[in-house]
Amino acid sequence: MVNQPELISLVKGDPVDHFLLIRKFEIRTTKAGKEFLSLELGDKSISIPANIWDDNAAFKSFRDSIAAGEIIRVKGSIDDYQGSPQIKIDSARLPKPSENVTPSDFLPKSRHDLKKMLAEFNSRLQKINDSNIKTLLNNIFNEERLSKYTAAPAGKMWHHAYISGLIEHTLEIIKICDLMCDIHPEINRDLIIAGAMLHDFGKIEELSFETGFEYTDKGKLLGHMVIASIIVNDEINKLDDFPEEIKLNLIHLILSHQGKLEHASPVVPKTLEAITLYHADELSAKVNAYKGSLETEAKPNSKWTKFIGLAGTDLYNHGINNQSSKNKTLFD
Repeated sequence: MVNQPELISLVKGDPVDHFLLIRKFEIRTTKAGKEFLSLELGDKSISIPANIWDDNAAFKSFRDSIAAGEIIRVKGSIDDYQGSPQIKIDSARLPKPSENVTPSDFLPKSRHDLKKMLAEFNSRLQKINDSNIKTLLNNIFNEERLSKYTAAPAGKMWHHAYISGLIEHTLEIIKICDLMCDIHPEINRDLIIAGAMLHDFGKIEELSFETGFEYTDKGKLLGHMVIASIIVNDEINKLDDFPEEIKLNLIHLILSHQGKLEHASPVVPKTLEAITLYHADELSAKVNAYKGSLETEAKPNSKWTKFIGLAGTDLYNHGINNQSSKNKTLFD
């Protein structure tokens, strides 16, 4: 793993001498008919656009030989374009074998300890009282699937968009749903905890996350809700006498968890567990996304971020010291 300043810490005029992951790569043409390479380069902290022009020595060597997901060594400086940071590239090259860098070095990762998250997940699964649901979950989360589940991001860019983001997001939702079960004992705890574990399970096949976060062909064609529903249905069909009512409710939780038809849910929530899961999912996702935007989209010397399209607003960082929480996190 390379040791270099994070891009997010650099400001206009700072030098860049970094290995960076190519997140996007496109050959474009100016109005004058000259080709240039349009890139988005990133490390764990942030992605920044950059261009390689046709008079740069790297242009010819890179034009037909690099793609998104590869690493390049960049020398240049931080510039800006229309108020947003941009990397001005003086030179660029591919890594030498001896430099031992891999794409996984540049993917953002959860700040929480994966071993603790996995232990918490397994503990929650084993607390399921309904034997049918527990058997189903144990079969679904076999060794191969669990390995993917604990590595996958929960999204491509908006929330929990980092390695192990999916299990982190799931555990947040489980905590919220658990609290709602304490407040409203009419909610079936086993059903909703299973729904929380399964609601985004299809993302292990919807997203690829080896060299970057992109949608797979299967993900684009089916989506994670349909993928998860198919897997759950197939696993239930392998079990003897699995209750039809539980099957319908579990699959309903998966298919309705995005809450609204215009948000791509095939159906809207129609049970206590489904409406609870939808709002728990929204809360976990949006708090995480807002928190990330406050870190990465802040205007220089301002408490405000830039306008966040997915939030529909700019965000304000009040900076008030939080003395009550003492910076404790979910797994402390």
